[in-house]
Formats: sequence, structure tokens, C-alpha cells
Amino acid sequence: MLIGGQWVTATDTRPVLDPGTGGHIAVVPEAGAADTDAAVAAARRSFDEGSWHRLPADQRARVLWRMAELIDKRSDELALIEARNQGGPHRGLRNHMIPETARVFRYYAGWADKVAGRAIELRRGSDEFHAYTLRRPVGVVGLITPWNSPLMMAAWKVAPALAAGCSCVLKPAELTPLTSLLLGEIAQEAGVPDGVLNVVTGDGAVVGARLAEHADVDKVAFTGSTSVGRAIVSAAMGNLKKVSLELGGKSPVIVFDDADVDEAIAGASAAIFSNAGQVCTAGSRLIVHERLYDRIVAGAAERARELNVGYSFDPRSEMGPVISDEQRQTILGYVESGVSEGATLLAGGEGFGPGFFVQPTVLGDARPDMRAVREEIFGPVVTAMRFQTVDEAISMAHDTTYGLAASVWTKNVKTAHQVASRLRVGRIGLNIHGLPDVTMPTGGFKESGWGRELGPDGLDLFLETSSVFTKLT
Repeated sequence: MLIGGQWVTATDTRPVLDPGTGGHIAVVPEAGAADTDAAVAAARRSFDEGSWHRLPADQRARVLWRMAELIDKRSDELALIEARNQGGPHRGLRNHMIPETARVFRYYAGWADKVAGRAIELRRGSDEFHAYTLRRPVGVVGLITPWNSPLMMAAWKVAPALAAGCSCVLKPAELTPLTSLLLGEIAQEAGVPDGVLNVVTGDGAVVGARLAEHADVDKVAFTGSTSVGRAIVSAAMGNLKKVSLELGGKSPVIVFDDADVDEAIAGASAAIFSNAGQVCTAGSRLIVHERLYDRIVAGAAERARELNVGYSFDPRSEMGPVISDEQRQTILGYVESGVSEGATLLAGGEGFGPGFFVQPTVLGDARPDMRAVREEIFGPVVTAMRFQTVDEAISMAHDTTYGLAASVWTKNVKTAHQVASRLRVGRIGLNIHGLPDVTMPTGGFKESGWGRELGPDGLDLFLETSSVFTKLT
């Protein structure tokens, strides 16, 4: 682990698996509370000494830009390790995910020297004042990331935190720590001072919980399940630290009767089967106008049956495994539950190996009260339902505790924007579902989280504002 600029071990270790084979590929330290405390102390020391946030902003920008260059330089290595550790198709990781990770660091490098307040001249009776605001780094931040896209999710937090001038403790998911450790190497090589970025591997219930409760941590940024998000909020109450959360979703894909059928089928399929459905914004509820229902659902089921599911390094693979056998059993349990509650299994529904694979699955004739419709599955399973009117479609879309994402499929521009204006979700696609981009904020309503990552909003998460008043007369 990287603590205070040194690579250290822990008393215990944890094996790391390849979900495509189930075999061991690495061993990493299993940190305890004391290791976490050491990382927080290193981050606090670096922040209090100002080794990072007191550097001229253009110097910090150059370091972040250098991190992007090193990610590009090591892209083959990063893609190989991410594929082995997370299971996604190697081709997509190498050609898209790793370059996008580098882009995140370049984007926030551009923001590092643009953190500014505002000024105003005030009058109170005969008195005049000059007033302005200061925007400063929040301090020491705990960054807790998930296993579904390990390197990218780390970048979404590390890059803006460093651009803001914070000192960080990065805690990657216990199942997928490898590329986050490499990111620590890259930060060192790029010139991030010792203690400014620490990487601690271990169990979330130990390391994550300690970060959330630690009195010397000023903020926690978390991506993961809603249940863990609640636990973090509770733990953070001790020193009332700032908290941002990107949590679960049960995102609707709404297809109107004038939609382009082929585009809607392709888009709905990609919305749920990309990354084996292990995406917070996955389009897991397919809500289709009754006049197109049969064609859209049949097309999605055909696409599910034709999808090439295989090992990361199989060039034909379009979808990899899920992250673990435990996750596979959870997913299959939801499929079984859906069928037992009256849904029709139109495609998939089974697991296979070696490794932790689940067939792309389509459940038709679903109802809003089914567990498979109401709860986040986090796997390649979509439930399909019918609607008749716009109001009914929006009501069905909102019939969830989540509010992370949605997509609307129609040729009618007026319908598209009217529906978008009524949806209470953080990201809306019109004739497209998932399009996360570093320039645009992402986050959720309701139980899908607090705050917005990416774009200027992502930088704001790591800044505090002070107001300064000067009496002139």
C-alpha cells in the first residue's frame, strides 16, 4: 500500500481473483484500522504542511497533466490488469476506458488554476465595504471507490480532489484494488508529493468505515451501494464531515410508439448488457409503449441470445463475467424471483463457468411490484413493462426509490424534451442511454446519492468557501 510516500505491507493479506476464471492473480495487503490511521495521518501532515495545496496552481496543473501522460504511456499495462481484475472485455478497456481515464486528469488539470472566488462592493448606510469570497480545498478526503470500473471511478475522485488542492486517502474496492495501486505509482512518478495521495487496500467494513468515522478526515466521497452509503452518512456524523455519494439506480428506458425500433433495441440492450449490467446507471427497467412492446422486447431478447459472452481477452467477447460468484448467485436469485412472481423468461437466466458468468437476461410481462423491478440487481438483467400514455410512462419511471438516470426514445423532439423536463433523475439521455462525459455532471436524486461528480460540479465537491469583508469607510 502507498502511505506517506512509502510502499508498505500489512499484517494480513488478501488474494485477488480473475472473475473470468475464478483463479488467483495477485495478493495485496489487508489493511486494518491502524494502517488506515497511518494513511490519514500522512494525508493530514501533507495538507497542514501545504506541500501540495500551497504550490502555485499552474504547477499542480502540470502534475495532473503528467499523470494523464503516464496513464497513456502505461495504457497497455493498465488495460491488461483491469481486464484480469475486473473482467471487462480487454478491447473496450484499452480503446475506451483507459484513454477516458487520462482525459479526466487532463480535464481537471485545466481547472487547477481556475479556482476563484467573486468580489462585490457593499454599502450599509454611509459605510462602504469591499467583500470577496475565497475558495479553498476542503482538506483531507477519503475516496472510496467501487469494483465495477475501478480505475475510472478512482479518476473521477482523485483528479478533482487533487485539482482542488486536497490530500487524499484512496480506498479501492477490496475485489479490484490493482489499478488503483498502479495509479499511486503514477502519481509518485508525476510528482505528487509524499502523503498527498495514499492508497490503502482492505475490507470496506474496516478501512472504509474507519475513513468515514475518522476525526481527521474532512470529507468522504463514496461510490457504491445505497446501503453502504447510509452507513457512511451515519459514521460521518461524529465530526460532521462533508459527504458526497454516488449510489444505486434502477434506471428506466422509456420507448415511445414513434421510436426508431432498431435504434431503441440496440440502445436498450447496450444500456443493460454493457459491463455485464454492473453499472449504476444501467437501464434495468424497459418501459415500452404497448404498440411497440412486442417488437422491442423480442428484439432485446434476440440481442441477448446473440451477444458474445466470454473471457476478457477473447477478441469476440462483447460482455464479460460478473465480479464474483456471490454476485452471480444474487443476480440469479433475482431472475428466479421474477419468474416465480409471474414474469416471462425470454432470454438467458442461467450462469456458467469457469469464472463467474451470467447470461444476458430479459424478463417480460413484469409488474412494478416485483422484486426484480424494484431492487437494484447490478447484473445483466432487464425487466420489461408496457405503458399507454405519457403520464403513465413518467409515473412508472418515478415508481422507484432511485433517481440516477433515464433515457427517452422517440422521434418527436417536443415529446423528448417535455419528458426530460419532468424526469427526476440526474442524467437523461434522449435516444441514447449512458453517456458519462467528464465535462458534464453526474449524480442522482432521492436514494441515488448526494452531490454531482464530473464537470465543474465535481471540483466543487472538494472546495470550501469563505466570505471576507473589508471596511473601506
